[in-house]
Amino acid sequence: MSWFRRRRRRPAQPLPERRPEPPAGGAPAHLPNPREAAVAFWTGWSELLPTVSAALGDGEPHRVEGGIGALVADLHPDLHFSLERGHRAIYALVVTGQEDPRLRPWTDAWMAAAPTGDMIWEYHDSVPPVPDPTKVTINLGARRIALADVRVVARVAEGLVDVAVYHPEFAALDDDARRTMTFLPLDVTLGERLAGERLGRVETASTEPEGTIDLLELRDLVHAMIGDGG
Repeated sequence: MSWFRRRRRRPAQPLPERRPEPPAGGAPAHLPNPREAAVAFWTGWSELLPTVSAALGDGEPHRVEGGIGALVADLHPDLHFSLERGHRAIYALVVTGQEDPRLRPWTDAWMAAAPTGDMIWEYHDSVPPVPDPTKVTINLGARRIALADVRVVARVAEGLVDVAVYHPEFAALDDDARRTMTFLPLDVTLGERLAGERLGRVETASTEPEGTIDLLELRDLVHAMIGDGG
């Protein structure tokens, strides 16, 4: 499961898939003190965890998305969440403000109060990169989209990397799915935080441009730029 996220400097504003609904009447339900809100979240998470574990064990995460969404909305209604496969543990819970500095006090407090990770759960305040994005396949409805086929044109300018993203399946996708498949490979490759810091303009290419690179080459480019102090 993943959500479609806003990014700084991007031209469009798509809708997320896993954004908690704000409370009725528009009044925020979250505590104004991030530390208190974080403690309340983790208390609720501890109570909900047996139900979450049972649902995931049955392969039915939809049974608990509403309950987790309510906890996240109480933490702050502008945060997003996802249940993912963990890198070190079996499962990962990601709660992110999508690199919005306004939300950083809440995600920082949330991470500071998080339980120690174990073999079952790990916790992240931004989407982490996967070891090899070219081995990842994304399920979009009935379509299986291999990230190994993603091609990127990258241009470095003033410490940022402008990119155009292409996949052979783009022509068969609707606009929302195409936007998702433009940004999701970048977050999977770089991690949400690094992508938010180092990517500038992000575009969707309808046909394969000249001079493309794959996702691993994009990662090498961004890491080399950081290493050079760019």
